[in-house]
Amino acid sequence: MNDGDLLRCLLHVIGRIAIPDKEVRAVIGEGRNRVKAFNLFDGRLTITDVSKKTKIDAGNLSRATAKWVDSGIAFRMGEGDDARLLHVYPIPKKP
Repeated sequence: MNDGDLLRCLLHVIGRIAIPDKEVRAVIGEGRNRVKAFNLFDGRLTITDVSKKTKIDAGNLSRATAKWVDSGIAFRMGEGDDARLLHVYPIPKKP
């Protein structure tokens, strides 16, 4: 385990305390692809990568991620084409 993994774990724990699952889901939306996209933003993939994996239009996903960052449920790491998003914690599937 490296320092990046430890920081991600810390963010997930603090995120769950600060922002409840229902609140995160309300910002993301109920669409299955939206939840899948949000969960893919673990700091490793670009918006383009996630767009291809979820088949969500890159423009729509870009606008959604901007809303997620503004709402504090995701964070942008890096700049330009190398920018990555990191969610506060992955959203589990609904029972």
